[in-house]
Amino acid sequence: MALVELKAVRKSYALGETMIDAVRGVDLEINTHEFVAVWGPSGSGKSTLCHLMGIIDRPTSGSVSFHGQDVAGLSDDRQSELRNHSIGFIFQSFNLVPVLTALENVMLPLQVRGEPRELAREKAMARLREANIDSHAHHRPKKLSGGQQQRVAIARALVTDPLLVIADEPTANLDSVTAHRILDLMREVNHTRGTAFVFSTHDQRLLDRVTRQIQLSDGLITEDKIVSA
Repeated sequence: MALVELKAVRKSYALGETMIDAVRGVDLEINTHEFVAVWGPSGSGKSTLCHLMGIIDRPTSGSVSFHGQDVAGLSDDRQSELRNHSIGFIFQSFNLVPVLTALENVMLPLQVRGEPRELAREKAMARLREANIDSHAHHRPKKLSGGQQQRVAIARALVTDPLLVIADEPTANLDSVTAHRILDLMREVNHTRGTAFVFSTHDQRLLDRVTRQIQLSDGLITEDKIVSA
């Protein structure tokens, strides 16, 4: 059974009186343990497709299933619960809460689902150590570099032990050394825990490291191939 399955998925947006088809009838399966890049030019539908897979957005038509369960049949609360327990997100802009420390940012998803504060703190510190950013646990985002903020964002995405991580341009605007270190960390998690990763990207450094490349153009999959990484 696929971890995520999209069937004839279409997503349209209204732009004034014009309807824009961001994703146009896509069929796609993502399995556990996969390390996948969704790539293509700006406007090809990469981010929209990832948001649909991550249950951030709803399709205009077609179906999205997670672990065999049709997401459309779930209430908003159940969808939020599914995201919080099973899906981690790494955003290009990091989306860290500026008034919270790195540690508090990573604790946040655990506290949202009601875990005791001390247990949440313990788990968050463990993920910060894995991301090699625990020495900055008590720094707020404005005191961190872009690469350091990205590591905190990765720790936050992984703290719930998700089945799937959706990452939007995770290496954008990072220098090569930092980008490779971040990719090493995510690949290690993929190998050791079986966490599936789906990246929206146009970064060749990332494309060289994945095991599957899905190319989009004008909202359609034009190529889907397994590669050696």
